Amino acid sequence: MTLTELRYIVAVARERHFGRAAEACFVSQPTLSVAIKKLEDELEVKLFERGASEITVTPLGEEIVRQAQTVIEGAAGIKETAKRGKDPVSGPLRLGVIYTIGPYLLPDLVKHAIDRVPQMPLMLQENFTAKLLDMLRTGDLDCAIMAEPFPDTGLAVAPLYDEPFMVAVPKTHALAKRKHVSAEELKQETMLLLGTGHCFRDHVLEVCPEYARFSSDAEGIRKSFEGSSLETIKYMVASGMGVTVVPQLSVPKDTQPHVRYVAFSAPVPTRRVVLAWRRTFTRYEAIAALRNAIYACELEGVARLS
Repeated sequence: MTLTELRYIVAVARERHFGRAAEACFVSQPTLSVAIKKLEDELEVKLFERGASEITVTPLGEEIVRQAQTVIEGAAGIKETAKRGKDPVSGPLRLGVIYTIGPYLLPDLVKHAIDRVPQMPLMLQENFTAKLLDMLRTGDLDCAIMAEPFPDTGLAVAPLYDEPFMVAVPKTHALAKRKHVSAEELKQETMLLLGTGHCFRDHVLEVCPEYARFSSDAEGIRKSFEGSSLETIKYMVASGMGVTVVPQLSVPKDTQPHVRYVAFSAPVPTRRVVLAWRRTFTRYEAIAALRNAIYACELEGVARLS
């Protein structure tokens, strides 16, 4: 039994596909398949059920995969302990960020990280909250910047800032001249939403729950009211297709020719942005350095938290 074989079974359990698992491990599929078959023969158990379209993990396989992940993290911890003895912030930090934060925080954050800790390059991954949580659990990420709430997975969490929401409306819209807009007033508007999987979509539906009906399985409605990214939706707003709700940091600093951003009237809806990492992650100084780099960012319009 080797650490490499254990990494292979963790990858297959995560991807539910031998081809994708092999790509994630940077090996050929035959190499991965032979290694897993060797491990199954050694343990005299079947770890995976090979279906036509998807791989499933056997009940005993689930338990072995969990133990394998613990062993992999323990081995990584040995390396991290040795590295900390030389330089606690030396080496890459694998950072995940959700889609509705990445484009607006990362350019400034990467600059400050390079200036402050050039020996700790950030290895970045943008994804949905659910995927980032899975990657944290399996050790593919060291930490992640996400918005609460998310399922309690036993992670260590440090609050970063509370970010208010804004309403984006076409320049010619009646609300464009207003200083404040209430959530109640948005009930009669055509609301443009992010697609399923984005946590910010859920945040918007909390502000305007009546739009939850558009998250049904009716494909025609879904395609009419959903966008793949905040920037895509802003272009939809600019063309007059409807209005949307956006986080403060996504609001451009310069006046936009076709879109106006209007503040919510009190109580202003917000989201809490946090930094999360596994409790077994031992590079505490690296986490602290990352937090300091985040706090060095401009973060205009948000309430910083300590």
